Amino acid sequence: MIRRNSEPVGEFKREREKGLGFKSCVDTSMASGNPFFDDLRSKPEVIDLPQNEDRLDSESVNEPTQTAAKPNLIVSSNVRELLECPVCLNAMYPPIHQCLNGHTLCSGCKPRVHNRCPTCRHELGNIRCLALEKVAASLELPCKYQSYGCVGIYPYYSKLKHESQCSYRPYSCPYAGSECTVVGDIPFLVAHLKDDHKVDMHSGSTFNHRYVKSNPHEVENATWMLTVFSCFGQYFCLHFEAFQLGMAPVYIAFLRFMGDDNEAKNYSYSLEVGGNGRKLIWQGVPRSIRDSHRKVRDSFDGLIIQRNMALFFSGGDRKELKLRVTGRIWKEQ
Repeated sequence: MIRRNSEPVGEFKREREKGLGFKSCVDTSMASGNPFFDDLRSKPEVIDLPQNEDRLDSESVNEPTQTAAKPNLIVSSNVRELLECPVCLNAMYPPIHQCLNGHTLCSGCKPRVHNRCPTCRHELGNIRCLALEKVAASLELPCKYQSYGCVGIYPYYSKLKHESQCSYRPYSCPYAGSECTVVGDIPFLVAHLKDDHKVDMHSGSTFNHRYVKSNPHEVENATWMLTVFSCFGQYFCLHFEAFQLGMAPVYIAFLRFMGDDNEAKNYSYSLEVGGNGRKLIWQGVPRSIRDSHRKVRDSFDGLIIQRNMALFFSGGDRKELKLRVTGRIWKEQ
């Protein structure tokens, strides 16, 4: 008969208190007379089981830079790669389509590949990858404008909406004389306008500009001038150009704010042009450069001068356009 010996249990308990971290007790009915357990009693230091996994997981959350967190980061990266459309390389959103071999594709690219899987060339059909859609719903990811200063973490299906409205998203270059594709924050764009587009830079909230055109009967839909003003700790772009309004060429001047629309509403500006004892005055709110130059111009949100009136203001033989535009910018109380 095997005699039950409780001594190892007490010994294991003491070793557990020393931090060896046993997850369960060993069956003591096999302890007496067993060389294996005798060896354990004589050399307890050789038993060095891994630390508690739950504690490691907790540490990895609080200290993401630790080595224990690296596997989780790799998994997140792999999942994000799975959610990348192989055609447009953008993140996929429901419905996510898949072929019979399991290759996935976003709904926007499905018509572009003529219902053929771009990976294996099999027919796509109407199979949805519900599993991947559910995986996506469980993810929380940083904003893609993290490098511009956004520190938010958002659910996968809310991330796209946030990014479309994120206050840290970069601005497009406000220069309208060319199809400039440069984007960046305001300090970067100010330097870009000055160095690359050679735009005139002025300090102050008042201005007095003279615009001259030798052949006012030609309208090329091109920007004449862009001037950047620095005042109230902000930057403003003054546009003046000619464009075709229906069958009649007109001139327009308007101001844009280098920042978001909610900040632009804190400012107002006025423009004045005239001659021969007449003048036109415009007062308005600067538009954010979030709105494209064309959108502002085509909404006629500025001082509009018909060509005949502009030539009348110019005086002389009306063969040369000479306009003086004055104005000021102020901050609303």
